[in-house]
Amino acid sequence: MKNLKMLAIDLGASSGRGIVGNYDGNKFTLTENHRFSNDPVMVAGKFTWDMLRIWFEIKNSIRNCSLSDDKDIASIGIDTWGVDFGLLDKRGHLLYTPVHYRDTRTVGVPEKSYSLVPKDELYSKTGIQILELNTLFQLLAMKEEAPEVLEAAQDMLFVPDLLNYFLTGKKQTEYTIASTGQLLDANKRDWDFDLIRKYGLPEKMFTNIVMPGTVCGKLLPEVKEDVNGIDPTVISIAAHDTGSAVVAVPSPKEKFIFISSGTWSIMGTETSGPIINEKTKEYNFTNEGGYGGTIRFSKNITGLWLEQESRRQWAREGTKYSFDELSEMALASKPLKYLINPDDAAFATPGNLPKRIAEFCQKTGQGTPETVGEIVRCIFDSLALRYRWVVDRIDEMCSERIPAINIVGGGTKEKMLSQFASDACGRPVYTGPVEATALGNIAAQAIALGEIKDISEAREVIANSTEMGHFEPKDTAMWDEGYERFQKIL
Repeated sequence: MKNLKMLAIDLGASSGRGIVGNYDGNKFTLTENHRFSNDPVMVAGKFTWDMLRIWFEIKNSIRNCSLSDDKDIASIGIDTWGVDFGLLDKRGHLLYTPVHYRDTRTVGVPEKSYSLVPKDELYSKTGIQILELNTLFQLLAMKEEAPEVLEAAQDMLFVPDLLNYFLTGKKQTEYTIASTGQLLDANKRDWDFDLIRKYGLPEKMFTNIVMPGTVCGKLLPEVKEDVNGIDPTVISIAAHDTGSAVVAVPSPKEKFIFISSGTWSIMGTETSGPIINEKTKEYNFTNEGGYGGTIRFSKNITGLWLEQESRRQWAREGTKYSFDELSEMALASKPLKYLINPDDAAFATPGNLPKRIAEFCQKTGQGTPETVGEIVRCIFDSLALRYRWVVDRIDEMCSERIPAINIVGGGTKEKMLSQFASDACGRPVYTGPVEATALGNIAAQAIALGEIKDISEAREVIANSTEMGHFEPKDTAMWDEGYERFQKIL
């Protein structure tokens, strides 16, 4: 089919977009038809998502299609961040405002949970890195503070599945998003009900797991009427945004290292099955579901959140900087003078990050960064060195040196960070596409509709549709010295 049109709803932690993808048989062309802010709300002591506002904006995007030349969109796919969820009562109504993964309710919960299931057993079954924000720990926190809500819950749906339910009335759980929650058996790729029972969680909440590319259904009559009568098919694509982003890595090689770069940096490689052993447990690597039966063997790294939240702090103090201005100030600052562990718990929650970064540097005997440029340079240098630590571990656990890194997503706009990643890791870095998540979303829809054969062909189409950046390592001796210092502060 020529000029096949599909709508990708791509929801990030700070904004959402509706993007129409047009497939002409050779390449994808993307057109943004709606953009909106996704602003978390602190209410009644909880950091929450404004889910009904998000739902309102999704309908605006679909309605914009109906009012334009895109009224003939064939399908819709939704991708979002992982781990967060909504609960429905027996009438199908939302019980509880979905809580943001950065809420403090899960602080200390993993350690408490080990009396129910030892840490080693939890990892060996799920293959998922232990993070306080994981769905499992959110549910255990809820069990302690709001048990009546869990008892009343008929269904638990991750955010993209919840939104698909709002569109179609269908309750199902897409595999890649479910795999982020630490509730699946990594090998069986289904709910681990043995674990769920040990934690005392209601089994009835967990809906059927479906693989990415599964048709969810048509719009509910009232939704169809609200969007002026258009009637696309809703498809459960690789609903975790990183899952969609990795679909869009235009590497011709079977083996590649990816970084999905944005608020988070998700760094890893594709494997045919989970890798779960003493080393992966020690390094706290994760085995999340990928498209086409693959596993995303990866590690979450706190990414551009550090710069974004610092920028918000400076704005709260009265000075607004553009990202270009921050990069210029960072480039003018001395390299590798100050370093932090980006994944230190001190940097995980909102607030005055520049102050916390300065305190970390002071506490570790490095002195105190005082200028905006020094803070941002510290963030970028530290992220690049964290990439080095992770890539070295991937090589070790895969028993080979994977020769190149592909960075996709919005973080590719930070060219300085891409160069630093190449310098620190000592290997070429290829960047693009910027709109990896949307392209992966669209590609999965096109495969489900039968217009593209498989993921290999989809990646060829994406390569035809993308301008790539290329960075080669420089100043490697300086970065090797910086890496030695970096390892001492981990």
